[in-house]
Amino acid sequence: MSEPVLRTIGLSKRYGRRLALSDLTLDIPRGTVYGFLGPNGAGKTTAINLVLGLIAPTAGHVELFGLDTRTHLTEALRRTGSLLEGSQAYPDLSARDNLRIWAALSGGATRERIASVLETVDLAARAGDKVRSYSLGMRQRLALAAALLHDPEFLVLDEPTNGLDPAGIREVRELLRSLAADGRTVFVSSHLLSEVEQMCDEVAIIKEGRLIAHGAVADLTHRSGVLELRVTDTEKALAALQALDWVPSVTADGRDGLVVEAPPERAWELSRALAEQRVYISEMRPRESTLEDFFLEVTGEEEKSG
Repeated sequence: MSEPVLRTIGLSKRYGRRLALSDLTLDIPRGTVYGFLGPNGAGKTTAINLVLGLIAPTAGHVELFGLDTRTHLTEALRRTGSLLEGSQAYPDLSARDNLRIWAALSGGATRERIASVLETVDLAARAGDKVRSYSLGMRQRLALAAALLHDPEFLVLDEPTNGLDPAGIREVRELLRSLAADGRTVFVSSHLLSEVEQMCDEVAIIKEGRLIAHGAVADLTHRSGVLELRVTDTEKALAALQALDWVPSVTADGRDGLVVEAPPERAWELSRALAEQRVYISEMRPRESTLEDFFLEVTGEEEKSG
């Protein structure tokens, strides 16, 4: 396995008595879009600032491209682009001139490269207009262009779709997926969970500064051990399956179906038990959940809103 692009090792940050981040340990593989999620105040922004060296950790450290940022931060950041929430542009300058200034401050970029990133974020037609005339979504796309200016290997994006309309959100999603397909790595924080589910390969979820879940999106949204059935006789099926001592739970879903807690590999035994009672299955599938369902479950936010 190749060296992770980003590795955080026991990363912690304390402000006086308040522990903003506690013992965060993550490995972010190359070529992935990695989602970083948590309720408001969970510590996401603190973690991002620590990764980028904007603040110093109380304990632990960060490695980028295998480099310890305590001693090689400048070298690592040359290969990194970032978009932070609240990024500001010069309102009385054009998008093109803003990018020229940012390029000059960070080591230069050719006119061709500036034109290319403006095209990438769909601002080429308005590149000469003052940023003051831009919508929030256009300003966000300009900030994304700045993050891409030096063709970074690693992107850190805090709410990159903020202010974008549905079409703009889809464009950003497709852009980030294409960057990952080209071998770049994207670390993205977002509150749009449905978008994260479509965009990201893996996610980490933090709450109150602590990592509470992480893994591949496909794994987190697949509920193994729960089957949904449609049957010819719900009442008889319910009685038959409740009689099986290896089935912990069977409930009616209110729509002529059943939700059965049972190992998927024993589905044939469910079918046989029902057939013996002259009940037949018209549909059987493993229960799937959304990333939002999983997020609300592990963070406890569902109970708060209920």
